[in-house]
Amino acid sequence: MSLELVDAVAIASAVREGKVSAVEVTKAALQRIAARDNELNCFTTITAETALADAERIDREISQGKNPGCLAGVPFAVKNLFDIAGLTTLAGAKINAENSPATQDATAVARLKQAGAVLVGALNMDEYAYGFVTENFHYGVTHNPHDLKRIAGGSSGGSAAAVAAGLVPLTLGSDTNGSIRVPAALCGVFGLKPTYGRLSRAGVALFSSSLDHVGPFARSVRDIATAFDVVQGEDERDPVCTKRPRVELSDATSRQNIEDLRIGIADDYFTKGASPEAIDAVQKVADALGVTQYVTIPEAHRARAAAFVITACEGANLHFEKLQLRPQDFDPATRDRFLAGALIPSTWYIQAQRFRRWYRDKVREIFQKVDVILAPTTPISAPLISQETMILDGEEILVRPHLGLFTQPLSFIGLPVLSVPIQRPNVLPLGVQLIAAPYNEALILRVASVLEAKGVISAPIVPLKL
Repeated sequence: MSLELVDAVAIASAVREGKVSAVEVTKAALQRIAARDNELNCFTTITAETALADAERIDREISQGKNPGCLAGVPFAVKNLFDIAGLTTLAGAKINAENSPATQDATAVARLKQAGAVLVGALNMDEYAYGFVTENFHYGVTHNPHDLKRIAGGSSGGSAAAVAAGLVPLTLGSDTNGSIRVPAALCGVFGLKPTYGRLSRAGVALFSSSLDHVGPFARSVRDIATAFDVVQGEDERDPVCTKRPRVELSDATSRQNIEDLRIGIADDYFTKGASPEAIDAVQKVADALGVTQYVTIPEAHRARAAAFVITACEGANLHFEKLQLRPQDFDPATRDRFLAGALIPSTWYIQAQRFRRWYRDKVREIFQKVDVILAPTTPISAPLISQETMILDGEEILVRPHLGLFTQPLSFIGLPVLSVPIQRPNVLPLGVQLIAAPYNEALILRVASVLEAKGVISAPIVPLKL
C-alpha cells in the first residue's frame, strides 16, 4: 500500500479507517526526524520508546472497535517549556536541566494525547522564551528548512521548523510577544495565538504571565482548528483559563461564505516599518478577499513599548533569584535583558498596565466597525543566522527586538491572531496576520479557509509517505 498523508486530519482518518497503523505512522515520523534533524536542530528530546508504546495502544483500541480520538496516531511534538511526564522541562535553559522530571503532562499535551495524538519529542526554543530567533546559547540554533543559513524565528523556532520540514504535522508553542506568529511566518506554516486565557497554560513554564499564550502550529487550516478544538476548555490548574462556551473551530472551517464579514487592512504603524515584500503579501490576501477598507490601530507604537516594559519586568521578576546567584549560567543575551528589566522603575510598569487598559478600549471600538483585520506578521523574511541588523524604512535597526514589530501590539491585549503563510516562488515565505476581537477565533478560521481554498495561502506540502 502506498499512502501520502499531507496533514494531521488525513493521518488520523487513515489510522481510524485501518488504511495504516499508528505504529507505522509513528515509525515513519521517527525515521524522518532521524534523517533530517541533525541539520535542522528542532528537537532537544525524542521520546521514541513512549511514542511507539502509545501507538501500539491506539492500534489495539482500533482493533477492539474503539475510537481513540480525532487525532488518532498523529505524531506531534511540543516546545520544551511544556511539561512532559518523566522528562525535565528545559524551557531552553541550562539551569533548568538540573530540575527534577515533570510528574504529569501539561494540560495541552494531555488533551492532545487523549485525542489519540502521539508525542514524539520536545522542541528547541529561545532560553526562557525570551527571543525571536531560536539561536540558543546552550542547545544550538534551529535552522530554517527553506534555507539552512537562516533562522527559523522564535521563540518557538523548533515548533515551526519541525512542521515546515515535515518532521511532524502538528506542534505546540507559546506566544508572549509573537513567539508563535514570528516563526510561523518565517518558516511558512500556520500558527495560531488564541485569545488570552482561551487555552490552558497549566504545566507550561511561563515567561510573562500577563502576556503568555499557548497555541498550535500546522500545515493546514483544518489541523489548526482541530488542535484548538481538542485543547480548549476550562482548566482548574490554570486560573487564567476562563470558562467559555465551546466553539468548534472545525465547524468554522467548513463555512466558505465570508460575504457577511467586514475586513480591513491595518495601515499607519503596520505599514511604515514593513518591507515592500511584506506589504505585497498583505495586499495579495486583501485582493483575494476583495478588501479595500483601511483601519488605523491608534498608538500601536506605544502599545509595543508598553509590552516591552511589562515583559521585561515580569520576566526579570520570575528569574530574579537565579539572576543574582547564577548569572553566568544564563544565555548572555537573555541575562542582559533580564538584568535591564530588573532595573525598570515600578512606576513604569504601573503606567504600562494603565495604558494597556486604555489601548484595549480603543481597539474594541475598531472591532465595532470591522470583524477581521489584516496586517504583516514580520517586517521581513527570515534573516541570516547571527545577523545583527536590518534596514527598515531607510534605518538600520537591530534584528532581534524588531522581528516582533507587528506582533507585540496585538498580543499586548490578548487578541486572537492566526499567521497564515504566503509561499513565494524561489524566495522565502512570509506571513500575514488575521486578527479578530477576543473569542472570535472562528471568524479568522473562516477567512483562512477561504484563502486556503483559493490557493492564496499554503504551507509546504511534505506528505508522510507510507
